[in-house]
Amino acid sequence: MNLKDKIVVITGAGSGMGRAYAKVYAEAGAHLALNDYNASALAETVALYGNPQTISCSFDVADRSAMFAFAEQVLKTFGRVDIVINNAGILGGFKPVWELTPSEFERTLSINLGGVVNGTQAFLPAMLKAQSGQIVNVSSIFGLIGAPNHGDYSASKFAVRGFTEALMTELQETGVTAHLVHPGGIATDICKINGEEQAFSKHYLKTSAEDIAYHVRTKLSKGSAKIVYGKDSLKTWLASNFMPLKWLAKLVWFDIKPVLDPSPYNKVRR
Repeated sequence: MNLKDKIVVITGAGSGMGRAYAKVYAEAGAHLALNDYNASALAETVALYGNPQTISCSFDVADRSAMFAFAEQVLKTFGRVDIVINNAGILGGFKPVWELTPSEFERTLSINLGGVVNGTQAFLPAMLKAQSGQIVNVSSIFGLIGAPNHGDYSASKFAVRGFTEALMTELQETGVTAHLVHPGGIATDICKINGEEQAFSKHYLKTSAEDIAYHVRTKLSKGSAKIVYGKDSLKTWLASNFMPLKWLAKLVWFDIKPVLDPSPYNKVRR
């Protein structure tokens, strides 16, 4: 696919994978419409990879009215949209399910799932009218398997997977396609909050954001429906498909256990 002058929308473009997507699509000659909750981080991305035609708008992707206003601005400026990458997301509470508060759970779902739904529904009508375009929804390898301290995060990413797979079926014979990305072990800022999360990041997040962004761009140009890439992604996909769930749960627990704070678990262990 020739990406020159294509209109590419990227949410969560202020850092990490979102900024990497901005870089690789800018290099290919695309026009960018970028979003991030962090206005200063978004401005940095625009300064690095934008051009005079670049649109940027800072808002929370969970804000449905803001997303639709963004879509209206993009379509008014460019007249169309070719690729939407619903990338924005948060790690969540990073604690066992029994310690998650309702507000933490709802917040994770509102951004990680709600943001994807909002981005899809805001831009999809224009794509359907044009009978062309790609909706790219970012899940995670934790949308393939559950993991300790990721109950809310995994729930949101499994939901993104289900939403996108359903959308794939609905878009048959429309000219518009939906695509699902399951990145694994991507070195981003998503875990840099406290010591425990940094330990998790240091141990598991080793694939560069640019590496996966280039890979995703290449795979999308070939029309790949599902893209699984990054550290441990292949073995995670294989395990999720072929290993009995009882043994998969044990394997994941003992793999991740060394980098977790044991105190919440010690309270409930026999």
